[in-house]
Amino acid sequence: MSKFILEMSNITKTFPGVKALDNVNLRVKKGEIHALVGENGAGKSTLMKVLSGVHPYGTYTGEILFEGNTCKFKDINESEASGIVIIHQELALISYLSIAENIFLGNEQQSRGVINWRDTIFRAKDLLEKVGLKESPNVLVANISVGKQQLVEIAKALSKEVKLLILDEPTAALNEEESENLLNLLLQLKEQGISSILISHKLNEVSKVADAITVIRDGNTIETLDKEEDEVTEDRIIKGMVGRELVDRFPKRKSNIGEVIFSVKNWNVYHPLNDERKVIDNVSFHIQKGEIVGIAGLMGAGRTELAMSIFGKAYGKKISGEIYKDGKQIHLNNISKAIENGLAYVTEDRKNYGLILEDDIKRNIVLASLGKISNKFVVNKNKEILEAEKYGEKMNIKCSSILQKTVNLSGGNQQKVVLSKWIFAEPDILILDEPTRGIDVGAKYEIYTMINQLANQGMGILFISSELAEILGMCDRIYVMNAGKITGELTGHYASQEKIMKCIVK
Repeated sequence: MSKFILEMSNITKTFPGVKALDNVNLRVKKGEIHALVGENGAGKSTLMKVLSGVHPYGTYTGEILFEGNTCKFKDINESEASGIVIIHQELALISYLSIAENIFLGNEQQSRGVINWRDTIFRAKDLLEKVGLKESPNVLVANISVGKQQLVEIAKALSKEVKLLILDEPTAALNEEESENLLNLLLQLKEQGISSILISHKLNEVSKVADAITVIRDGNTIETLDKEEDEVTEDRIIKGMVGRELVDRFPKRKSNIGEVIFSVKNWNVYHPLNDERKVIDNVSFHIQKGEIVGIAGLMGAGRTELAMSIFGKAYGKKISGEIYKDGKQIHLNNISKAIENGLAYVTEDRKNYGLILEDDIKRNIVLASLGKISNKFVVNKNKEILEAEKYGEKMNIKCSSILQKTVNLSGGNQQKVVLSKWIFAEPDILILDEPTRGIDVGAKYEIYTMINQLANQGMGILFISSELAEILGMCDRIYVMNAGKITGELTGHYASQEKIMKCIVK
């Protein structure tokens, strides 16, 4: 009997004008955690969609063997019936159903068309215990954190008697503690004989839990590393992913910092659904011309709420405080006013708030600044195309053309479209909220380089990130937030992870 639970041989998948996969090979042993790594657009998610039947048999060439049997899945139901379950980066849960209802959605515990709620709750409790989630099965999914929602997805997979669990960027939206818990759960599932395929850009997590690592670049299999046989280092993985050695994760920049360009004083914000709960508490900070200012803090510290409330009061109630730009007080009562006053905000949730996914790249790039390509409210189509093509080339957006739908781009290229949109608006202050979340190391480096160039041109940048290494590698000065307050301020050369964490736990 073969030691491999899965063998994918010579998988080739073509979309109009693009060969996404070119004779890709992947073999996963029984009971192992197998990491799949590569740059955005390398073909990782496409390969997993082929495996799970999202791209059905007949739309690709090549062979899939699962437990020694040839697979010709026509849809995801057939792959799940075989024991292959995929958890996508965008969770497929229904917020206003309970945890138990979500776990058994499409797999209801019923007899003759009538749901047995007693069995549903009993089995849900058992599955939640297995994944280590201490919540009542009756709690609505809307009322639990993203980290807990990931555990619900895994409980849902276990309810389908999963043999091979595929996780696509499972920790992208999680804090360090939640990520650690999820990785430990994968190790526990491995002890129970469940195989896993882990797609992740966080190489420290890959190195920690993966038994083997397959590197994909530009739709091709580069190599598979086995921890028992090969020397596996982050540098070696990166070289396979990007095709070159990446000596410095963060590009060097000689700071040229000028006068204060933007300041916020005594800023207070209350929760939009509970105006008795203060979310931002008397926060003051400033940004100088050409300066990259970081905001560090744990999940729930109030970083995103601060950014959104400043950007045209897009979040919160009973907002008070003062905002100054170039020494003059400004009033940003809506998003249009914020844009008029030279602010731009790259949201952490690009899919829901940063892009119109069903529209093309061209329209997404010019959307925030239609006035620049319009005359008497009529868009000049030629200008629109020229500007979009300029930014597509400038930002190295990998696409068939600027007329391609944004939904069909990889995460990294979608992020480049969001950045292009706001750079086209020519802001003085650029707020970046988790600008590299879910993006590979190569695309990160490109985005870091662009951010440095904008700072060198005199733009003031507010940089929010959950990755302390990123904050330390990019920022001239760092504010630390905890529970809606600024708890520390550190200069870049003086800052360290230990000093940031000391400020967080004050």
